[in-house]
Amino acid sequence: MEQENTERENILVVDDDEGLLHLLKMRLSAMGFSVTSCTTGQEAVGEAKKTMFNLAITDLRLRGEDGLDVTEELMRSHPGLPVIILTAHGSIPNAVEAMQRGAFGYLTKPFDDKEFKATIEKALSQQRMSREIDRLKSLVKELYGLENVVARSPAMQRLFQQIGQVADSDATILLFGETGTGKEVMARVIHTNSRRSKGPFVALNCAAIPETLFESELFGHVKGAFTSAHGAKRGLFQMANGGTLFLDEIGEMPLSMQVKLLRAVQEREIREVGSETSMKVDVRIIAATNRDLSEAVKNGTFRNDLYYRISVVPLFIPPLRDRRDDVPLLAQHFLKLSMKRSNKEIKGFTPAALHRLMMNPWPGNVRELENVVEKAVVMSQQDTLTPDLFPTVSVVTESPLKPLTEAKEEFERTYLKSVLQLTGGNISRAAQFAGRYRADFYKMLRKYGLHPSTTKGKLDPEVDELENEEHLTEAER
Repeated sequence: MEQENTERENILVVDDDEGLLHLLKMRLSAMGFSVTSCTTGQEAVGEAKKTMFNLAITDLRLRGEDGLDVTEELMRSHPGLPVIILTAHGSIPNAVEAMQRGAFGYLTKPFDDKEFKATIEKALSQQRMSREIDRLKSLVKELYGLENVVARSPAMQRLFQQIGQVADSDATILLFGETGTGKEVMARVIHTNSRRSKGPFVALNCAAIPETLFESELFGHVKGAFTSAHGAKRGLFQMANGGTLFLDEIGEMPLSMQVKLLRAVQEREIREVGSETSMKVDVRIIAATNRDLSEAVKNGTFRNDLYYRISVVPLFIPPLRDRRDDVPLLAQHFLKLSMKRSNKEIKGFTPAALHRLMMNPWPGNVRELENVVEKAVVMSQQDTLTPDLFPTVSVVTESPLKPLTEAKEEFERTYLKSVLQLTGGNISRAAQFAGRYRADFYKMLRKYGLHPSTTKGKLDPEVDELENEEHLTEAER
């Protein structure tokens, strides 16, 4: 099989038989490789210090040199370099010793062309796979590195600051956000910027799994665990081992599964369906929901203990209407993606089109914007996108802007209510989330007539404490 990579791989060949050396070079060149040939081990070691090689082929017996020493020297200068040993039939024990010392394999002379090509491909396949994995990881970093996510609004910058603080920990995170705000994207951002970035990222939409399959999907099953279990199956916890498990729409998880998930989250231990033994798993949990889980707890549809276990770090993804600064950036980003998919060349948006996008309330959030831009690219018959290609803005959103003070107060009131809901009415956690002193945060609540009891259904003891504190020093706060 001829080498198909666009970037030619470098192979180092070492043999003191110049006839065989020339033949090997011709064969490898015909296969599409770049070949460096040497007649001595000393010369080969020198070349290896100057050039990065993908594979080395060396004779076990070199004139005046030990082929085993040359092999070890090559692998020392190129850690992970696959080395194939050429050996006569009588020297196979020495070749086996070379493999025990790290060589990839050996070929017994004389060898046929088919055997030679198969050994070369096998030696390079693992390295090619490693390079492809590195390339994909680099691409993921490019897509989900914090510095590359398309968002510049103050609201998203605050979110990124919070993500930067918690990403590298193993803390369980709960993402709150409306449908279409990009909760899975944020989960991938957290994973990519964590110490687990080299491990797998496994996602599950809890709303898409039938209740009867939930346990098997999460924890796997052994052969014969139930009628249709003709073979064993790994669960998502096992697949995410060493990485991150993302549980989207966790509020839709059946109550019967919530207690089993709670044990897995607490103990980092699971039991396959049909098995009598448990196994440890090393998994970081990120959950997401578009529901008010504190309300679901009150209604009895979500377990209180699981809620507190998964919301160690609550993060709120603002809707697109609250970060309109990001609309032009996102629209341009989606335009580039759509042009690639449709193979059309579009220069950009007219000012009127951008204005319409900015004023749209976007109830479907980022996902809706992406779909709208893609549809506009497909339907456009010009090289710019015009307002008629986008949804008409409702009368409400086209009304005059509110005065700054009124708009600011409305935002603050909504924000404070959201933070209280996210933290279950806990003032200390809410203040920490908002980046304010506890007493200052409570003053803001009083300013807008808000009270933790409206979100918890009962008074928090620290409310009385705060109301009795009239003079707090910075240290006490």
